[in-house]
Amino acid sequence: SLWVFADPRRAPSEGFCTAGVQTEAGVADLRWVADRGILVASDSGAVELWELDENETLIVNKFCKYEHDDIVMTVAVLAGSTQAVSGGRDFCVKVWDLPQQTVLHSYRAHSGSVTCVASCPGKDTVFLSCAEDSRTLLWDTRCPKPATRIVCSACNHLPTSVMWHPQKSDIFALGDENGTVALVDTKNPDSALSSAVHARSITGFAFSTHSSPLLASISEDCSVAVLDSDLSEVFRNRSHRDFVKGLSWSPSDNALLTTVGWDHQVLHHTVPIPTGEASGVNCVKE
Repeated sequence: SLWVFADPRRAPSEGFCTAGVQTEAGVADLRWVADRGILVASDSGAVELWELDENETLIVNKFCKYEHDDIVMTVAVLAGSTQAVSGGRDFCVKVWDLPQQTVLHSYRAHSGSVTCVASCPGKDTVFLSCAEDSRTLLWDTRCPKPATRIVCSACNHLPTSVMWHPQKSDIFALGDENGTVALVDTKNPDSALSSAVHARSITGFAFSTHSSPLLASISEDCSVAVLDSDLSEVFRNRSHRDFVKGLSWSPSDNALLTTVGWDHQVLHHTVPIPTGEASGVNCVKE
């Protein structure tokens, strides 16, 4: 099911959700598309697009397309919000035209389940993928051979999660099954900064909106970590009692990080604000 909350802190209390809908299968991943769209990766093998109505009280299905031959594991919305990319257990990466509701490209460059795809901010043809074949690929759909392998010596275990830096189009965060987090430069991958942040597999990343973004990471070690630009730990929480599987920074309060786990918990964490940053929730002009 999908539930929308106007106030993130109200989740997961059903009585406070402004809109909700029952989906036909489990939701493996989802992303906002512009202001009202919700792109869903489904256990059924479908990629679905839902949309909030104008009053934000109803979630309407725009399309449901079965283009993957197995569970869709991951989705990302490309810059410009008219195209998206999906990755599945069928080893395939697909690029979608959302207004046309069609697949533009279907690639089988991986030889294992695709675990994560990530779009590049400001570049609508560029994205990353990683898979259980131990490969991390940098994609540019303008090129005749669109995929380039990124080999990073700092992460020599199976890559499990990737996310682009919001301000630097050459830098991305890479997490592996061993719990290592690395900041990788696509032009010089061997110069990666890395740190053993978690004890088990990384399950997700989220960069904050601060002027020097913080990197939040979640893991199968049941913990949540927040790192600065040097990968030094600024926050850690171990309240989850099972794998942590999702996370998001609040759009209205840049100190608020929300995480969800297989323990059915939705936890709201107040993260220390970096020096020189104002908390978004207290910014009132006199």
